[in-house]
Order: sequence, then C-alpha cells, then structure tokens
Amino acid sequence: MRATGVTARGIVMPIFKEGDDLVRIVADNVCAAAEKEGFSILDDDIIGVTESIVARTQGNYISCEAIAKDLREKFGGEEMGIVFPILSRNRFAILLRAMAMSTKKLIVQFSYPSDEVGNAFIDMDLLDEKGVDPYRDSFDEEGFRKVFGYETKHVFTGVDYIEYYKSLGDNISVVFSNDPKYILNYTKNVLVCDIHTRKRTKRLLKKAGAEIVYGMDEIATAPIDGSGYNADYGLLGSNKATEDMVKLFPRDCMEFVTALQAEMKKRTGKHIEAMVYGDGCFKDPVGKIWELADPVVSPGFTAGLSGTPNELKIKYFADNELAGMTDKELEEAMKAKIREKDDNLVGNMAAQGTTPRQRTDLLGSLCDLVSGSGDRGTPVILISGYFTNYATND
Repeated sequence: MRATGVTARGIVMPIFKEGDDLVRIVADNVCAAAEKEGFSILDDDIIGVTESIVARTQGNYISCEAIAKDLREKFGGEEMGIVFPILSRNRFAILLRAMAMSTKKLIVQFSYPSDEVGNAFIDMDLLDEKGVDPYRDSFDEEGFRKVFGYETKHVFTGVDYIEYYKSLGDNISVVFSNDPKYILNYTKNVLVCDIHTRKRTKRLLKKAGAEIVYGMDEIATAPIDGSGYNADYGLLGSNKATEDMVKLFPRDCMEFVTALQAEMKKRTGKHIEAMVYGDGCFKDPVGKIWELADPVVSPGFTAGLSGTPNELKIKYFADNELAGMTDKELEEAMKAKIREKDDNLVGNMAAQGTTPRQRTDLLGSLCDLVSGSGDRGTPVILISGYFTNYATND
C-alpha cells in the first residue's frame, strides 16, 4: 500500500538561452534526477514548466521602442489615457515607459485603494476614516493627496508608486477612480491595462463614447520589426528583461507540452501529463496581494489536466454516516464510498468543502510555490500522485 500521497519535486535545471531545445533539456534533467535520487517516474506524473523558460528559449522578447511604435500606430501619438495599471516594477513599469514614449500626453488612471491584484496605496480602514466611497469618489492627484496625504508606500516594496510611475515620463499625469469612464474626462483614447476584468472595462468605455479603445492584450500581437509577440495575450503576462526589453508570455505552449509528453513516453514508457505554468492564484493574507498577474495560470497543458477535481469530503462521512465505526471498519467503508462515488459530485453535500477549481489552476499554484520566484534554480516541477486518493492501490 502507498504511504504517501501527492509529492512535488523541484528539478534543478541549467540556465536557459534563446534557441535551446527545451523539450530535450527538460526530459534529460527529469530523467537524470530520477536516476540520481532514486525515485521512479510513474504513469500520470505531471511535469510543470515555468512560462519564463518557454519564452526565453523562444526568444519572445520585444523592445520598448517596438511597443511604442505599435501604440503610436493605434493611438496616433498625441494623447492617450491608460486605466487600471497594476503596481509593479517588474510587470508594469517598463511598459509604462514604453507607453510614455508613444505619445505626447499620457494620463494614468489608478484604481484605489489597491490595484487589481491587491497591491495597495492605502489601507481600506483609511477610506472609512476619511469618509471616502471608492465606488463613487474620483480624484485628480491634488485632490487625492489632500485627502490621503503622502503615506502611500507599498507595504512590501516600500515604493510610492504614484511618484515612481510619474518619474517614468515627463508627460505623465495621474488620476484616481474605480470607474473606467472617468478617464474620458481627460481623453477619448484609452488603453485598458487591467488583466482579468479587461473585457468589461473595454465594453464600458466603448459604450460611454471612447473613440479609440485597445487592451494590453491587443498590443504586440504580431511581430514589430522582427520582435517577439503573443497573438493571444499581447503584453499581458510580460515581465521586465532589461531596462529596454520585455519578455512576453510564451507562444505555442500546446505544441510544447504535447512534444514533451511524447518525449517522456519515448524515454520512460510512461504516460505523463505536462503543463506550462506562470503565476499561481492565491492571496497573501498579510499584504492582501492576489498573486495572479498573468492572464491565465497555464497557457498550455495536455488533455489529462483539463477539468476540476471530483472528490468526496472524508471528514464529512467520518462525522456523519460512518460515525461510530471502528478504525478498520471506517477505513474500509470510506474506501468503498470513494470507489463508488459519482462521476460528477457538483452540488452533492458529500463534496462540500472540496476545491472545485480547474486542475491547472491548482497545479500551477503548487508549481509556483515549489519553484519559487528567485534563485532556487528549479523552473521545472515533477508532481507524482496527484490523481490518487485514499482508495488507490488498496
């Protein structure tokens, strides 16, 4: 019988360069790790590969000047407003520099008290103290400072993003509102910068009379003077590479994971699943930051990872229907329940409290936590036992 359930291992990898054969290198190092450390690669194991190394080996980069050129062609180069940028030196600041390069006048509309993913200018309690309704009240910079002052530094980075973002171009001014239509008081040309709510924001702006509206997902969707691009997500999911270059979200991820699955089958005889993962989707309870700044957790995954878990809540049965049984009786009865469970437990009381999220969102979050975001050197994760349960291998 099994003595463990799900295990996730970070696999140490070399530092990847443009043009590297990622399928071969990942397969080489996963197989070498298994041999060196004495674990087996099993059917239904999962290999997660971080989006960063997929994009790096593809050479999916774009310069600020190329971004600015695309924006000038779309917006005309005279004036432009942007709504709902996230507060990030890594994710957005370099994009803002390119946006400022593209136009003579740039108005930045921040949401408040925090951005879309939870980075806060000010504490929610301060809104109550000042009698401000964030759903109704809008401010120019002078009005915002008059109410809230200059204590607007980020809880973790210590950066005042209002001042920092203004420093990225001498043509930048800032306003504050959670109503996307507020920007139309300043310009009718709007670049939508929110991630997960972008479709609604575009719809509201167009209905309210905006003349030119694009989202970041519509910028850099094709090569610009030989640059990288992403046809599906544009600038969404990008990161700073250098002071003048941006690494875009990777392309052709489905082709990559399919090729990796086939390569592992050839080498090991095992059927593995594979996925590309970016940010996990979880919320930090201290900083209130929701991690997911990518447009999706996984831009590509093999077919076996689609769908959601279908699990019974063991403690529900232990406290109710199976209460009072001896240890052995309880164990056997619970295993029988699992073996006989319906294929779809949605709405069933026996599944209450389980996690009905997409498998790829759960797995991507696991991979992101295991790999870390700094110097661990493990951008590939091997997960075993994910599809097992209490009755497996009984």
